[in-house]
Amino acid sequence: MLPLWRDAPSEHLETLIPNQMQWDFVLVCDKHKPGSKKDDKRKEFLEELKNKGFQLKKIEDKKLFWGIRAPSEIFPKYQWLVGNPDKGWQNQDKQEGVPITTRIYVVNFILQHTRISSGECLWKLIKEKVFEAAFPLHESEERRKSLKMFWAPWRRKKCKEEIETSRNYFGEKVALYFAWLGWYTYILLLAAVPGIFLFLYGIFHFNSSQVSKEICEANTTIMCPLCDQKCPFWQLSDTCTYAKVTHLFDNEGTVFFAVYMALWATVFLELWKRKRAKVVSGWELYRWDDDEEELALQLINDPNYELRKYQHSYAGSTAVLLLVLLMIAVLIGIAHALVIYRVMATVIFTKSDSEFLRERADTLAVVTGAVLHYVTIVIMTKVNRRVALLLCDLEEPRTFCEREKIFTVKFFTFQFFTYFSSLIYVAFFLGRINGRPGNYVRVAGKWRLEECHPSGCITDLFIQMVIIMGLKQTLSNFVEYLSPWVMLKFRMCCASPKSNGEEEQQDPCKEEWLRNYQLNDVNIFSLFDEFLEMMIQYSFTTIFVAAFPLAPLLAFFNNCIEIPLDNYKMVWLQRRMVPRRANDIGIWLQVLEAIGILAVIGNGLVIAITSDFIPMQVYKYAYSPCVLQNRTDIDCLTGYINNSLSVFHIKDFEWQMKLPEKLPDFMNGITKCRYQDYRNSDDYSYSVQFWHVFAARLAFLILFEHVALCIKLIAAWYVPDISLTVKNKHLEEKYKNLQSRLSDSAVVTGITWIVSSMDRSTEV
Repeated sequence: MLPLWRDAPSEHLETLIPNQMQWDFVLVCDKHKPGSKKDDKRKEFLEELKNKGFQLKKIEDKKLFWGIRAPSEIFPKYQWLVGNPDKGWQNQDKQEGVPITTRIYVVNFILQHTRISSGECLWKLIKEKVFEAAFPLHESEERRKSLKMFWAPWRRKKCKEEIETSRNYFGEKVALYFAWLGWYTYILLLAAVPGIFLFLYGIFHFNSSQVSKEICEANTTIMCPLCDQKCPFWQLSDTCTYAKVTHLFDNEGTVFFAVYMALWATVFLELWKRKRAKVVSGWELYRWDDDEEELALQLINDPNYELRKYQHSYAGSTAVLLLVLLMIAVLIGIAHALVIYRVMATVIFTKSDSEFLRERADTLAVVTGAVLHYVTIVIMTKVNRRVALLLCDLEEPRTFCEREKIFTVKFFTFQFFTYFSSLIYVAFFLGRINGRPGNYVRVAGKWRLEECHPSGCITDLFIQMVIIMGLKQTLSNFVEYLSPWVMLKFRMCCASPKSNGEEEQQDPCKEEWLRNYQLNDVNIFSLFDEFLEMMIQYSFTTIFVAAFPLAPLLAFFNNCIEIPLDNYKMVWLQRRMVPRRANDIGIWLQVLEAIGILAVIGNGLVIAITSDFIPMQVYKYAYSPCVLQNRTDIDCLTGYINNSLSVFHIKDFEWQMKLPEKLPDFMNGITKCRYQDYRNSDDYSYSVQFWHVFAARLAFLILFEHVALCIKLIAAWYVPDISLTVKNKHLEEKYKNLQSRLSDSAVVTGITWIVSSMDRSTEV
């Protein structure tokens, strides 16, 4: 027999027990002046809830608290309309046969969609200060102590139990976040180990690299000044340490590591799809539909709800696209400002009276530029969020899920350009658009752009990544967890002591409500912020990993700390997050796939353009003594540094160049200096070798990206998205359902035949 929920009683007759878990939600507001506009709106909203059968309880303290309990008949309606999504529930923590997370989710939806006569709903009333907050209550301390979440590769079985416990308390969406984060952390081990080996390979060959040796021994190679304002000439051997550090990451194994990471990103996604299918299949949510659930909740909230159909406006989409492009242009402009800072900082450090600053002018400019970049990231994150929300409002999404997807795409796009615009410049433009001695490209006709080190620009990219990723994973996380802890302790200290212990004993809800109110606020984007943080980390781990092979290792250690801290913050420092049902991580899966493609392109460009791998191979197989002199007794890279440096005549400097009044002793009789490029010494035009290197870079880039993408496609095909166990389980369910329906149809056919026979007999 199917439950006839339409005939359910409309009145809630249950006698309530004075327990904090009887209340689904708590509303908090200030004591408004009687008869004021805010007071009238509050009364009207509460009256609307009463008309829907909600029970209310008022508690007065410094503020007004309203306990909200939904009528029990709405939950059978919900389970009937959406096919009882709670049938796979393993938890015994239920009220009236309904999981507490389901109660909170349904009640929150109704609260958010209850409107007063002016058309305002709850979130608008909160925005207008009619209400201050609306939140569900945490459970008892004993229950919350069981919500421990730690990660270690040897605790995978225990982690499954912890994820299930998290689902029982926070709902499927939070549980899937922890499941994804745990799986991502586990797979990071497979990326961290090769990165460690590549780094160790660079350490073992720290002093044996032929290129580093030549730079360290180049005492007679005089380099052109790094700036125009009385910057000194310098010896190439001064950068010996810099060259050795470059070899730690830019060596023969970098190419293979980049290809491996492209394969790793694909395998990670495919294995996650399999794990996700297994997890949600165990929850019996594999075929859950968010659109259907939203429609069911709308009908429960308002039986006269009018269906809002899909709409699309090309004019509106064009306007939003133009605004997005404008915002991206602003973010790129900020990256240009950082470039100008680096140029000016280099000049200031080079002209400093301190020998320490002069000798490390380039490195200090890169380091301070990276710190300034991090500061702009912190500021622009707040701006990007507001702009993304504004653009979402312009598009008028139909449902919450659609709004979340639109917001995610826009905000992540803005954040990506905020984080990576400066890195893209360092990786692909630094030292390639600066011109040459005698004809430099200048900012505002005054400051010339930076140059790359003779051993390449990859170390500059490495420094940028280390500082930004390091600050993101230390300082940002420190603030993220310390700030809510300090705020909670501060509010607890400022809370007034109990004035009447007898009153508290008579009303046990008050203490619990006040304790939950003191916790830090959460909003619909609280979990979004956690996902976004991991997506940015995943981008650092994959896109420029060729320049920083230790990035997966740092991400692994960070996540081992992140998982328990996230759990602690959600359970003890924040108000209870509204549970939400889900059967995947949503739009974030498409974001991961996009990052995987960008990783192939980014690493290919890093090796082809940023690294000196291609110029060294061209020299080795076309211009080295091994080829030209047919020698086998020396390293084939012998002479590479001298070959990669062009000659410039000092007399040809521009008028902006102001040489030092006193030249160093090694400049006696010197009329030429060297700079990194492939140009002829007479007219400074590009040499034939430049075009050979350019063609080799382009050919390698095309070959690398095609090979890497083919490997990704093969891996995606080879690893099925859904395991055979899950497929067979659903196949058996379909088979049993069809058998049952076939049996029912046979019974119905028999009954119909009997009834028709009786009708014919009656007629006769």
